Amino acid sequence: MQSLPTPAVDLRRRRLVQSAAAGAVLAAGGTLGFPAIAQGKPFAGVKLRGAAYQHGFFNILRKYIPEFENETGMTVDLQLSAFPVYNQQADLELSSGGSSWDFCNVTFILAARWVAAGLLANLDDFTGNPKLTPASWKPDDFVKGAQLPYLDKAGKTYGFAWEGGAMLMGISRTDLMKKRGVDVPHTFDELMKVCDAVNGQDGVSGFVSSNLHHWFLPPYVQGYGGDFFVDPPGNLMPALDTPASVQGTAFYTQLLSKYSPQGVLGYTEDQARAALLAGRSNIFIHSSSWVTGMLTAPESKVKDTALVTRMPAGPKGDCPGSNSQGMGIPKNAKNKEAAWAFIQWMLSPELTARIVKDTGHPSVCRRSIIESADYKRINTINGQDIGKLYLEVLDLPSKGRNYMAYREVKEFPVVGDVVNKAVERVVSGQMQPAESMKSAQDSAVNGLRRSGLKI
Repeated sequence: MQSLPTPAVDLRRRRLVQSAAAGAVLAAGGTLGFPAIAQGKPFAGVKLRGAAYQHGFFNILRKYIPEFENETGMTVDLQLSAFPVYNQQADLELSSGGSSWDFCNVTFILAARWVAAGLLANLDDFTGNPKLTPASWKPDDFVKGAQLPYLDKAGKTYGFAWEGGAMLMGISRTDLMKKRGVDVPHTFDELMKVCDAVNGQDGVSGFVSSNLHHWFLPPYVQGYGGDFFVDPPGNLMPALDTPASVQGTAFYTQLLSKYSPQGVLGYTEDQARAALLAGRSNIFIHSSSWVTGMLTAPESKVKDTALVTRMPAGPKGDCPGSNSQGMGIPKNAKNKEAAWAFIQWMLSPELTARIVKDTGHPSVCRRSIIESADYKRINTINGQDIGKLYLEVLDLPSKGRNYMAYREVKEFPVVGDVVNKAVERVVSGQMQPAESMKSAQDSAVNGLRRSGLKI
């Protein structure tokens, strides 16, 4: 299954003219806001090894790591690789009981598997120890919705979120919508009406998406009251051929087949984003970092007509996708306390605030930072409070039923793969939605049984 990598964050290109010289809110115990455990150089001579996937955040973090090394006396070897390569390496390293890494990215789509298998260290052992973690670090400050993938059934913590993704709706041509007499859509029915009104006008398609259907389809299925599984994580019988799943698939595939550019089945995320920024397509619903470029990117041609807002809700559910990436410690790591000192520093309120002020990096997961005046000022663009929308969606799965549970179970990749093929069959005209989803259901059940799941 493919990842949901983010583009280079356009907000970083804005030089934050409004800000004074960047600086942190200093922690009481140290000039750089380091955790207490890291002060006094108790880890002098330690070489800390860790791994993650290539992401803009780590390019930012690397600029600050020398400060951490100078303060603690340890050195940090952070290895980065492409997302699929990293996931393969991490799965092998953790499942084989390796000890070559002291910290690692806890990948969203693999977190449930790693947590359930006991491959990661319980971070509550560190946050609950005042000798290792000061009260000011506040683990409860992390947005609850972003933390759900890193908790076991007992609520113990095996990762802390460093990156969040929140599905929002990007609209490029509000001027064309006004001309056609349609307003911003808040429901599925209104979304279809807007697409119908705009499509073909001034050379613009009403909608655009990419080939990651396992990410884009679920909000429509859930909006009609369905899900990918019967009741995840407890009952993992696939539910792809239910009336709600068929209805959601029919709706989503109509957006693709009737209102999207020719060849949309082959579109990558970058191509869909480019169509939005050029004003060739009116609506793209994806994680916030993919749609806010309309307002910030130098290449955007629609800055004056663009709008970022919540995606429409279905008749039986408001379920925009959200995800996160976490940082954790392998169970067999050799330098656990040193690794925790690094993670604690990396995700501290002080450094998070500095990174936001220095770079404008928006997808942090600490509520206090997202709600801060600096964050709001930086992330309010053309009068649009992107941070407020981001926080609403990121936290939504924690408000009642965790509707993202389908994606947090280790069995999801099997179902995600067959869903991609099911959507392609419908859009290409090979099958009707009900027939294609019945085929997907059969394939998913067989695939899960082959993997050893008893359903």
